[in-house]
Amino acid sequence: MSERDLQNTVAPNPKLAVDFCGIKMKNPIIAASGTFGNGPEYAGYLDLTNQVGAISVKGLTPKGRPGNYGTRIAETPSGVLNCIGLENPGAEHFVEHVLPTLTKYDVPLLANMSAGTIDEFAWMAETLSVPGMSGLEVNVSCPNVECEGMAFGVDPKVVEQVTKAVRKVTKLPVIVKLSPNVTDIAEIAKAVEAGGGDGVSLINTLLGMAINVHTRKPVLGNTYGGLSGPAVKPVALRMVYQVAKAVNIPIIGLGGIMTGTDAIEFMLAGASCVQVGTATMVDPTAIGRIADQMTTYLDQYKYESVNDVVGQLLPY
Repeated sequence: MSERDLQNTVAPNPKLAVDFCGIKMKNPIIAASGTFGNGPEYAGYLDLTNQVGAISVKGLTPKGRPGNYGTRIAETPSGVLNCIGLENPGAEHFVEHVLPTLTKYDVPLLANMSAGTIDEFAWMAETLSVPGMSGLEVNVSCPNVECEGMAFGVDPKVVEQVTKAVRKVTKLPVIVKLSPNVTDIAEIAKAVEAGGGDGVSLINTLLGMAINVHTRKPVLGNTYGGLSGPAVKPVALRMVYQVAKAVNIPIIGLGGIMTGTDAIEFMLAGASCVQVGTATMVDPTAIGRIADQMTTYLDQYKYESVNDVVGQLLPY
């Protein structure tokens, strides 16, 4: 945790307030899982209570994981590759030891969860449905870990089964995080809706790799990694737009958002909220800056609420 704590030093702007699946947020910007620690690490850079809409905590698995061996992060043109490998202490340890340290901040928390079987997804949902958690982000799409996530996220029937299994055991909002590494992401989103999911978040990272020409070896220890950052934004926007036309459940849009203008683009395409990840790696105050830039846009175009922007893309 940062030595400084900017708690309650910034006044939230009511124009940015949103309600996503019953989760009330002071603004529509969620700190993306895996890029923000569990939140307190950024307490010296942001007023977590008033500048951050919600925090999707570091990805959790049934048991603790050490993560992948070797180089885990590689910078690329306009982006970054990562193969962290879901390093985490495990769901039960998180609930018992980590969650109590987060409740001092009045900010909604989403439990980002991955698993290897449908039964494990259900167990994770039960384990993480505790006071202090505002919602579940079900990761059926993480491309960083062999056999966990990827097989679920590419098959609509399996995605529907996972969604149903999680929905059955929790009263919290169920948000399924979708992979872009599929043929038709709209069909996957429809499967979430059919399974009783409350919302979807998209896109997760695009599967990529980097090569060191001098050693003639992959740069990343896992060979492959997930690509994020501005390079993926056009793909993410297209997919959010397609999903928004295909389903009636709300969308969290993510993928390369670095500015308030980027965030507004996603909301015009149909996202009700956004997530910011890679931008935080570049600038730990990015979420606050993006919120301010969104406010400037709302004022410029005379919007009373950021909710009025959602889905308002006009035909060419």
